[in-house]
Amino acid sequence: GEFLAEHHIAHRVHPVWEEPVPDLSDARFVVSLGSEFSAGGQDPGWVPAEVEALRGAVGAGVPVLGLCFGGQALALALGGGVHRTEVPEIGWVAIESDDPDVPPGPWAQFHYDILEVPAGAQELARSPGGPAAFRAGPHLGVQFHPEVTLEQMNAWLQLDPLLPAGLDREATIRDGERYAPGAAEHSKRLFGAWFARLDP
Repeated sequence: GEFLAEHHIAHRVHPVWEEPVPDLSDARFVVSLGSEFSAGGQDPGWVPAEVEALRGAVGAGVPVLGLCFGGQALALALGGGVHRTEVPEIGWVAIESDDPDVPPGPWAQFHYDILEVPAGAQELARSPGGPAAFRAGPHLGVQFHPEVTLEQMNAWLQLDPLLPAGLDREATIRDGERYAPGAAEHSKRLFGAWFARLDP
């Protein structure tokens, strides 16, 4: 949201958990954000509805940017998959990237599932847990959270009752103080490169 506001990019926020998922075929672009739910699940009902809406957007040639859950939903819309991770990635995690527009981080990560890169898409980056970013034509999916602020990440760490055993919450918060400023700059590069590719 901050990037869109700073660059005066017209957009509308649609809370899919409150309102029916709209037809996205006439949108200039779509950004699908995170969620506490699995993109591969069927409950609540808006989850498969969002995947189907992204499939429609892709079919209509609308560029889609998927972030964490949104990246998983985009992968599903393109014929890829989602599966449960053996070890959840929660905290500030560096990735190995092949693309200068997807910096290595560390990035905020908070997921128990991980995307499977669709056939025909290009894997751009990976983390210890699996694929971290992919591109398919104008579409970009990432498994991390470039949009998340330090305050948001710390709030998630305090509220999530399912944090894995052994996760040091206070150490993760300290990591955020160290890495969040760099992640904020990296996010400007990632978002700037993706939006620069959109048609005027």
